[in-house]
Amino acid sequence: MKTPKYWQSNSLISKLLQPVGWIYGALTQLRLKIYKAPKASVPVICVGNITAGGTGKTPVAISMAKILETEMFHPFFVTRGYGGKLQNVVVNLKKHSAQEVGDEPLLLAKQAPVVVNANRYEGAKLAIKEGADIIIMDDGFQNPTLHKDLSFLVFDGNYGIGNGKIIPAGPLRETLSDGIKRADALIILGNDKHHLAERTKLPVFFAHTEPVQTTISHQRIVAFAGIGHPQKFYHTLSMQGFEVVKTIDFPDHHFYSKDELENIVKIAQQLNAEIYTTGKDFVKIPPSMHKYINVLEIAVVWDEPEKLTSFILEKLIQIKHIKA
Repeated sequence: MKTPKYWQSNSLISKLLQPVGWIYGALTQLRLKIYKAPKASVPVICVGNITAGGTGKTPVAISMAKILETEMFHPFFVTRGYGGKLQNVVVNLKKHSAQEVGDEPLLLAKQAPVVVNANRYEGAKLAIKEGADIIIMDDGFQNPTLHKDLSFLVFDGNYGIGNGKIIPAGPLRETLSDGIKRADALIILGNDKHHLAERTKLPVFFAHTEPVQTTISHQRIVAFAGIGHPQKFYHTLSMQGFEVVKTIDFPDHHFYSKDELENIVKIAQQLNAEIYTTGKDFVKIPPSMHKYINVLEIAVVWDEPEKLTSFILEKLIQIKHIKA
């Protein structure tokens, strides 16, 4: 789905939908209370959010894996594989497609092994069997199927929490206060324009995303994306010096048809422009079309990486002591 514009304002539509949001939020909290999440035999770190749409969870999860690998851990990602058909599988980049395991697992698997399973506990068991000594949940903060030992809430500093209402009246899966009660820390990507850090006593870690590559081969480009907030991607391209002459939006997690891709190529040729998309979108494009499309990969850059690493390691020491 595309992120509705009324999620950013206190409009008439959002007010009319607010009672439905109250029910949605109440059911979320009820599910979390009545379901006793089982614990895995290794620590579980959750990188989640309380807003629908793109906040940058996947790049953050990838960065977490890098930190843990540097500290000699062997992390596995466990995720539901939104849009994929397979369950309880270890992702194989040479074998699996986005249609089989989802788009985000293919991105995660470039950094560390990934298990796809909507039941995170069953996914964690498979990961541990395969050699994981720590689990990173990409998303799943509201999923009650696996106990989280350490939970981070990721926010887009520019977007914040939108109009502050719960789905479908706004972007929230639960209220900010309910989410903070179960979290251990906040992560804010970009400038904290909505002062979220001031609304919690939890530790807050700041970061931003940067393109992995900075070489510009062609100034004029057509950009397309099927992510929660495509404007962020287009802005990043502009900041890199590209002249974005045309943008084409698709719903989040969209699977592209041959006709759609050929139409994008045709538009770019007419405009004498190259084509760019996100890494998340590129994994869903068939190899036969790769020669027409460029990808702009991004990575998370932490303001205080040593502080985050120390926080994680201290928490893991506490967790292991409790488990022992």
